[in-house]
Parts: sequence; C-alpha cells; structure tokens
Amino acid sequence: MAVSLKQVAAVGSYVVRQRLKGRKRYPLVLMLEPLFRCNLACGGCGKIQHPVDVLRRHLTPQQCFDAVEDCGAPVVAIPGGEPLLHPQIDEIVSGLVARKKFVYLCTNGIRLEQSLDKFTPSPYFSFSVHLDGLEEEHDRAVDRKGIFAIAVKAIKAAKARGFRVTTNTTIFKDADPKRIQEFFDFATDELKVDGMMISPGYPYEKAPDQAHFLERDQTKSLFREIMAPYRAGQKKWEFNASPFFIDFLVGEKDYECTPWGMPSYSLFGWQKPCYLLGEGYAETYQQLLDETEWDKYGYGSGNPKCEDCMVHSGYEASAAADAMKIGNVFRAVRGVLAK
Repeated sequence: MAVSLKQVAAVGSYVVRQRLKGRKRYPLVLMLEPLFRCNLACGGCGKIQHPVDVLRRHLTPQQCFDAVEDCGAPVVAIPGGEPLLHPQIDEIVSGLVARKKFVYLCTNGIRLEQSLDKFTPSPYFSFSVHLDGLEEEHDRAVDRKGIFAIAVKAIKAAKARGFRVTTNTTIFKDADPKRIQEFFDFATDELKVDGMMISPGYPYEKAPDQAHFLERDQTKSLFREIMAPYRAGQKKWEFNASPFFIDFLVGEKDYECTPWGMPSYSLFGWQKPCYLLGEGYAETYQQLLDETEWDKYGYGSGNPKCEDCMVHSGYEASAAADAMKIGNVFRAVRGVLAK
C-alpha cells in the first residue's frame, strides 16, 4: 500500500482540525533539509552549488526537532543533499518517529545498504530512494554510471529487512513514456516498492542543466501518455500521491499552488516562498506565513518563475485539500483501500 491507512487517518484528522480552527494556510509536509552536502552532482539539482563552508555545515538534531514542533506538519520529508551523510541522521529519524511523525528519508541509495543498521523498521518511517527511470536514464540523470545498480541492490536489502521503501522520480522533457512505464513495472513487480512519488522537473535556478525542464503544456501531454494504461485500469501501479494530483498532472484538474503546504526548513531558516524558489528566509514558520507575499507566487499570479511549475511541493497539498471536500473523500479512501 503506497500510503498506509494509519497515515491517511492521521493526515485526514489533522486537516479536519485545521479547518475547524478556521486556518486557511497550514502545513501538510515539512521539507526538512539537514544539510546540502551530497555525493552526487546531478544536473537537475543545485544544492551542491552552495559555497564549501555551507556544504560543511548541518542542522543539529535539536534544530530539526524545533523546526518540526514549530511547523506542526504530520509528515516530514528529509531531502538534502544526501541525508545519509549527516553524522546524526539516525538520531534525527528516531526522534521524529518518537513524535509520531510520518518520516520519508530521501536518499540516492549510495550509502543506504551500509546504513540500514542505524534504523529500525516502523510504520512511521520510509526510505524514499531517488530513481529517475531505468538504468540508462537514471545513471545519465545523476551523471555517474553504476548508481542505478547500487540503489536497486540497496532497495532490495532494505525491503528484506522489513523497511518501507518508496521511490522518488523526477520526469524531464526528454523522457520516453514507454521507458517510464517500464520503470514503473520494474519498481512495482521486481522491487515491490511501497509506492512511487512522481513529479515533473522544475527549472531550479541553481541547477547546471536548464535544457531539460518541462513547460506546463508539455507536462500535461507527457503525463497523459505515461499514465494512460494506469488510468485505463490496465496497470496497478501504486503512487505515493493522491489520485487528484495525478488528475492535475494530466490536465484534468486545475489547482492553484499552495507552497505553505510543503514548507522548507534548512540551514538558512524557512525558505520563501517554497522549496524551489529562494527569495529570502524567515526565522519561524509563522513568520513565513505572515511575511511572504503569497499573491506574488503560483500560476495565477503571472510570476514567470511559476508559470511552468507543476511540482508536488506546490500542488500535492492543493490536491490533498481537494480530496477532503465532500464528494471527493470517498474516491480518495477507495483508492487507498483498493491497493
């Protein structure tokens, strides 16, 4: 099951509580970046473009816990950089699980197998392994041969040890729909992952490779082709996403961005306005909400930096809010129970 019933129930009750309190803006997933250092130099990511003195730094466990308490989101994703390079990553994860947060540790898989003894399987914890397709496509995306094989071996080892494992796939302009479908088959049938997260590539400002990001119409067209057998009931792929986000990617739903739903906290503080645009930082989550001019961002704002973005960090929270509307809840729950 891509998203456990425990997580669905916890997130659903959390959303209901926020609405009963009259809150229009609230977080669902905290993107907690404990460091920017990485052991890869992917062309579509700009994290390691930071100065060396920044790359040598990392958040302490207490700083991570304080950010989680400040934010209050029920789900915590730990990207980077490469989180497994953090010397206290096991302490961070165990502390978040003890707080009953649903934790997704995002990793490229290079250090995963050797790190398994640091962690304990839990319904609150998942490894989210970055795989941008099958071997040829993935190794090209990360600009190093052999990484796909290392990640696949690590996924199998983690699954054998009883860990929940999901994959995280960014789809770029040059993607071959048939190859992506074959990758989904491989992840489902051979790796038996617990869910797949997918997102179109966004032109991250610091990324060295700006040539392969998707425009909005290209995203819809490409995802319609990729998802055709799934939407026709011919494939039983499990996605770590709401069905409404899939509807959005193929162009059947139109959402506005809700970047406060997946806020980003890092060495610099709370990033304005979102994980992908660095336009200043706030000291607290409430300051992020109060000080950010939200009307200047999102597709409807006319901001050229936002016009082609359909990324999960901006729109999955929008889809989740839609799923809680009367008339949509049944479809969302049915999608979970059917898996």
